[in-house]
Amino acid sequence: MKFFHLSDLHIGLKLMNRDLREDQEYILRQITENAGREQPDAIVIAGDIYDKAVPSAEAVEVFDRFISELTKAVPSAVIMMIGGNHDSAPRVNCFRSVLSRQNLYMVGQPPRTETEYIEKVTCTDAYGKVNFYLLPFVKPSMVKGVVGVDENGNNFSYNESLRRLIARETIDQSERNVLVSHQFYLPKGVAAEDVERMDSEISTVGNIDAITADVLERFDYAALGHIHKPMKVGNERFRYCGTPLACSVSEAGQTKGIVMVELGAKCIGSEGEDADLKITVLSLIPLRQVRIIKGPLVEVLRQASSDYVTVILTDKTDLEVIDMQERLRLAFPNLLEIRRERVRAADYNAERYVEEDMDPYELCCAFLKDADEAEKEILKNVIRTVQERQVG
Repeated sequence: MKFFHLSDLHIGLKLMNRDLREDQEYILRQITENAGREQPDAIVIAGDIYDKAVPSAEAVEVFDRFISELTKAVPSAVIMMIGGNHDSAPRVNCFRSVLSRQNLYMVGQPPRTETEYIEKVTCTDAYGKVNFYLLPFVKPSMVKGVVGVDENGNNFSYNESLRRLIARETIDQSERNVLVSHQFYLPKGVAAEDVERMDSEISTVGNIDAITADVLERFDYAALGHIHKPMKVGNERFRYCGTPLACSVSEAGQTKGIVMVELGAKCIGSEGEDADLKITVLSLIPLRQVRIIKGPLVEVLRQASSDYVTVILTDKTDLEVIDMQERLRLAFPNLLEIRRERVRAADYNAERYVEEDMDPYELCCAFLKDADEAEKEILKNVIRTVQERQVG
């Protein structure tokens, strides 16, 4: 069984107010071309179809054209997709039963009642069945009617909710099983703060949405979405494919692609019964790269480009160039931002102060060594106001 693993299309995304429609259409055409060339049996999109819960008419038009072209390129393929945290679950779920008759499965909502289970789509090949379990983005509040609540009547954690939800499923281990999920899974023994996250991702305070990846071990492959950088989750079989197109400057320099999965026969190995697996990453080349160019102004201008560029100027002295921004925008028509790198040398010969012996004003002045007289006067007034309120 050959299938494409994609996720996080984020159709309708703007990159620092730059409209990416042309770039997204360009990359979606590449996906369609790859599908036509490879003829996969199935195509999986693991969430975040759109960038917003209520997508614009233009975003819906882009998605509609993509699916239409995809079904023409691979008319016999089963296309499956789930809702992500950026998507509207009811909207993705709309016409679910009608679309499934056309081999197009769009699942926006997880099970919400005790009679509902994770949507399972079964495909067959020469080796038998492959069961795809389609689990859209889950919050504990969404599934409390299925998994219950704790002894105090509170929702279970993300981790416990997902475990209970998957544990309800009757998974035949003699068959090949694939989970399609849009959550934050952690390799065993890895702390959430040690996982590199991209600026374009939505992170929860305290990483309360983290789920330990051992819950995936019942599956032969986990096609995951939500993390924007391609990443394995402690195992070759469990992985994030990443975004097909950079969604933020933090993704500059990343290689993007389609994860093509080939599941062979189920076989018994030293670690149990697994399906034979082959992974190939089909590279996607964007219309414009997202880049960071760093250096003195003169050197930066020599690297003129139509890419999406963040410029970091490292000139040590103030630039007395009246038309600096205009020159940069001419050199980089898709300029995202201009930053200045300011390096303040440590003054090791300065008198060492003992903080507890200093009043608040002296402490602030010691920290802000370059404050002028006007700034010091403002500082005095601020400190005086705070002290008066504390006394009052």
